Amino acid sequence: MMPTFIAMVLAAAALQQAPPANYDEAKVPRYTLPPLLVMSDGRPVNDPAAWEGRRGEILALLESQMFGRAPRPPADIAFEVLGVDQAALNGIAIRKDVAIGIKGKTLRLQLYLPAGAKRPVPVFLGLGFAPNQTVAADPGGPLAGAWARGDQSKEASLQAAAEASRGAAASRWQVEKLLARGYGLATMYYGDIEPDFDGSMRQGIRAAFLAPGQQAPGDAEWGAIAAWAWGLSRGVDYLVTDKDVDASRIAVVGHSRLGKTALWAGAKDPRIAMVISNDSGEGGAAISRRRFGETVSDLNRRFPHWFCGNYRQYSDREDEMPFDAHMLLALVAPRPLYVASAEDDQWADPKGEFLAAVAASEVYELLGHKGIGSRTMPAANRPVGERLRYHVRTGPHDITAYDWEQYLDFADRQLSGRK
Repeated sequence: MMPTFIAMVLAAAALQQAPPANYDEAKVPRYTLPPLLVMSDGRPVNDPAAWEGRRGEILALLESQMFGRAPRPPADIAFEVLGVDQAALNGIAIRKDVAIGIKGKTLRLQLYLPAGAKRPVPVFLGLGFAPNQTVAADPGGPLAGAWARGDQSKEASLQAAAEASRGAAASRWQVEKLLARGYGLATMYYGDIEPDFDGSMRQGIRAAFLAPGQQAPGDAEWGAIAAWAWGLSRGVDYLVTDKDVDASRIAVVGHSRLGKTALWAGAKDPRIAMVISNDSGEGGAAISRRRFGETVSDLNRRFPHWFCGNYRQYSDREDEMPFDAHMLLALVAPRPLYVASAEDDQWADPKGEFLAAVAASEVYELLGHKGIGSRTMPAANRPVGERLRYHVRTGPHDITAYDWEQYLDFADRQLSGRK
């Protein structure tokens, strides 16, 4: 009894102690990535049919050991279009405000469509760190509150929305640019699905799916990132019913922790036609075994609610992980995938994101598509790759106009067949 107690105390103390982050390439350890094209029983994967079997193994592995298993969506999800503005954003857009009802919770989706465009149109779908009114300076859209959390209490309160919040995050969404290129933009607030703090589960969608008497998800059940990804798929559920949306051309996009979310949503939901991961870093596109910048231990210590309980066993034990980021990226294949980094965002390990994309390229090539095409880290603002594409941008951790220009060019080629 006593040794077990001591072990628990030592483990808890280890989680609280944060060693200095490594930013020196010379200190990156030697590592070997788990193979992508070898079945768990040792058989080689030589063709697309065999890849489907291997893909299932990898998906199950990441689900049980990292993100956690999410429930099937209930059959009684309700969609309600609360309002339509035919002349939004000074006449350049149609705005639809949609409520998605699930087990007593409401997820709000805001959809901008290019006015005058031939419909149905392709749509980018993404989660935001703030409610939908922050996407654009649109005086007509509904206001919604946002979750705020105390530093110590691990409790959240819903802060009332303010008029001043309209358009506060517009630089991250570039809605006018998307509309001008013929794309729609659908956004949802991630806090509607689940607030982002340790202990958030009681205020989030996961609480609605607990079994009788269950107080928290099991060690192999969904964490917050899987819940946010599950919520993104509920947005897809609505979009495929909207006659103005091309259901075959829905792309998901996410930045930072929501880039991790976009990758997992793309891995899980085959209706998603294209995936964009912007600065997703550790737990997203970056190779964990490099131990560069943020690490598995950092994630489990600072954000224990993001991943499933089983993931905690890999803190400071990355070499024992039977998976790594290249496997998450490969699950998107053969669909278009864009991985992006920022030069000043060393915490997210740009080189590790690039190398994961390089490693995932062999799956794209097996399936008849070109991957990154080079093992040399590209210069800043010089994208590389085709069906699987990568760039590192000058500047800090953010999603910018430059990033969106690359994503729209990529979508033109991969979703719309434009050169």
